Amino acid sequence: MKLLFTVVAFLHGIIHFAGFAKAFGYSEAKGLTLPVSKPAGIAWLIAGLLCLLFAVLYNTVSCYAWPAGFAAVFLSQIMVFLFWKDAKYGTLPNVILLLASLFSMGSHLFDAMVAKEQKTLLTASQVEEPGTLSQDELVSLPAPVKRWLVASGAVGHKKTMNGKIIQEARMKMKPEQEAWLPADAVQYTVTEPPSFIWTVDLKMNPFVWFVGRDKFTGESGEMLIKLNSLVNIVHGTGEKIDEGSLQRLLGEMVWFPSMAASPAITWEEIDSLTAKATLSVGKLKASGTFVFDEQGKFISFSALRYQGAEPEAQRREWVIRARDYRVFDGIMVPSRMEATWRLDKGDWTWLELEINEIRYNVVYGQ
Repeated sequence: MKLLFTVVAFLHGIIHFAGFAKAFGYSEAKGLTLPVSKPAGIAWLIAGLLCLLFAVLYNTVSCYAWPAGFAAVFLSQIMVFLFWKDAKYGTLPNVILLLASLFSMGSHLFDAMVAKEQKTLLTASQVEEPGTLSQDELVSLPAPVKRWLVASGAVGHKKTMNGKIIQEARMKMKPEQEAWLPADAVQYTVTEPPSFIWTVDLKMNPFVWFVGRDKFTGESGEMLIKLNSLVNIVHGTGEKIDEGSLQRLLGEMVWFPSMAASPAITWEEIDSLTAKATLSVGKLKASGTFVFDEQGKFISFSALRYQGAEPEAQRREWVIRARDYRVFDGIMVPSRMEATWRLDKGDWTWLELEINEIRYNVVYGQ
């Protein structure tokens, strides 16, 4: 897709120069049978240069290419109308260039929205010097949770107030889908107040892609998915999304172990390897069950979570499992995980992800 838009914009721009060349006598431009005045020749030149500028920007800072693209299409199509007999076929590349400009604009608007939200999120979590998680803070926690915090290296380590997580993922959009779709994701999580913003870029093929943003801030969640960065195909809000987003945040606590000692979380020991946690944010509550092994490694998290926000959406068992572990900044966390919905027709493992990087206690702008 990117190569197609670039080639079309470049060749389209070069062709415009024929009108300039004929107007100033540099070439006969036999393809143009109509006379071309010098003002018209300059217009052809400017339109061509705008096309070339779009091609350059689309390959460097693509989300900012759209102003040049819109200007090129506007001026070029005016010239096409004025010289319709000779230039009518220039309408097709202008339509392609218009689509490329719209996608560029959609990407710019989406990125700007996310950047603003990330700034707000991280600014609220800034502290001069995070405290250290001590043994005393573990006294009231269930035994399997204590073992996990010790095994992870969180005890005696700085508490994680926030973090930036770079993820590489594979996704299945439907239970019957066989092929995995590759995706790249970035997540910012804040432990106090509990909140997160997750963005994903998923490509189905060179012509169709999706960008998405899930978030939980304040006391509400929101799910947004856009086709080709432009058209909303999912925009979920409401009580079911709020609860589901908070459950997700609770399960992902395994990347921020010190959060387990937060007063916002209450624990109930089920057995020597299992504990139930409830995270409260304002009037909203979310619960789930954590399973650990005898050495204290996290194994899985499960919760009854709404599958969607539609009126008919029901709670289904949602499970995340650890498949591998890595140490980031002295903390051992699950680095490969999978997420599964347990449905009536069978399990649907819809997400596999691998963490490439975690940065804790991030300062916005650094």
